[in-house]
Amino acid sequence: MNFIKTSEHLDVSARPLFRHRVLNSLVAGIAATAILLSASVTVNAETEGLEKEDLKFGFIKLTDMAPLAIAYEKGYFEDEGLYVTIEAQANWKVLLDGVIDGKLDGAHMLAGQPLGATIGFGTKADIITAFSMDLNGNAITVSNKIWQQMKEHVPHENGKPVHPIKADYLKPVVEKYKDDGKPFKMGMVFPVSTHNYELRYWLAAGDIHPGYYAPLSGDTSGTIDADALLSVTPPPQMPATMEAGTIYGYCVGEPWNQQAVFKGIGVPVITDYEIWKDNPEKVFGVSKEWAEKHPNTHKAVVKALIRAAMWLDEDGLKNRKEASKILSRPEYVGADYEVIANSMTGTFEYEKGDKRSVPDFNVFFRYNATYPYYSDAVWYLSQMRRWGQIAEYKSDDWYKDMAKKVYRPDIYAAAAKELIAEGKADAKDFPNFDKESGFRAPQTEFIDEVTFDGTKPNAYLESFKIGLKGKDVVK
Repeated sequence: MNFIKTSEHLDVSARPLFRHRVLNSLVAGIAATAILLSASVTVNAETEGLEKEDLKFGFIKLTDMAPLAIAYEKGYFEDEGLYVTIEAQANWKVLLDGVIDGKLDGAHMLAGQPLGATIGFGTKADIITAFSMDLNGNAITVSNKIWQQMKEHVPHENGKPVHPIKADYLKPVVEKYKDDGKPFKMGMVFPVSTHNYELRYWLAAGDIHPGYYAPLSGDTSGTIDADALLSVTPPPQMPATMEAGTIYGYCVGEPWNQQAVFKGIGVPVITDYEIWKDNPEKVFGVSKEWAEKHPNTHKAVVKALIRAAMWLDEDGLKNRKEASKILSRPEYVGADYEVIANSMTGTFEYEKGDKRSVPDFNVFFRYNATYPYYSDAVWYLSQMRRWGQIAEYKSDDWYKDMAKKVYRPDIYAAAAKELIAEGKADAKDFPNFDKESGFRAPQTEFIDEVTFDGTKPNAYLESFKIGLKGKDVVK
């Protein structure tokens, strides 16, 4: 399949249906930078029930949007009878607003976004997800100046830092800034982003308080009692913002950590894989109203995304170089191939020249990565409560009920079963849908060695030294 960048490259003479739709799209004012997907499809028995064929999806320029790109590039959307336009969005808020107001049919989302919207933190809207897009994929980077100050506290072996690098080694640096009356500033991408919670988790594990939110009193800055001040910066702007000295470090997805290494302006000190092994990262989100109105279309989208995720993890990452080349295009991530491939192909470069094997830095299908576990949702909700975004005590049942309201493994299972019946997927690569509860076994591989049991969120919160628990309220 040939990739079409702009309308001037379209060969519409051989595709009447495609020509008709493209012209309609142009009249409607679709941006020339949008990715237009071929809709020359033969509608078969499986696609006749689609409620809507013409779809527009949003994404942010990060490598973990890859399932959307690959579902287009490999024709998986076409196979499901879908005509899809994919458009990069300016930031996470614009993207969420687009899904809420119907400008977008769905989008690559932060895992916390459907949950945050549904509980009413920030924008209130009912958003659901039936597809988890990946595991891992983030890192925390600090400026060269901060790294030099941290480095003297970091254990070394054979001349190289011993990983994982804990926030314990950053604590003396933060304390010196406080003693000098200077705020220690770091960036994350959105208040309900994985990056916010991972950065907070890492800092708190090193006894650095990342601050509380207090929505009951109208304080949504997240800086109450903070040792380190965290603020929002869009992912592609992270390296430049740090280089300018506005922030001293950040947590973000790829390729914006490796970009700091290539530009020589910073050092990624830890990956999220080392903070929480195989943590859920992004999801594909749609409005609840849209899902109820388009159940067959939604299932078809999930089928295409599952196939894309399978391709991305196929046969020991054999397709990752090709995927990196696709993602390097300006329509997708728009970073140099070498920068993207640095993490996408199973390696990760920390300090310049210190490249290490991290085969699971990006996981798209293995380890049931695409299955929307209720326990994943509970973890995000627990962190919202820990830092005050959920202002008051909630029962364990509340967490479970909210998880089941937003995460929809039933839709995922229906899509997967169709792929298995069609011979496009193997049942052994999925959870046992007849027995699956939606809750992972208790997870132990966190940097602070605290065990997470998704069925007991309040007990989990009680285990932390720093953070709200029980009846605590920030005013």
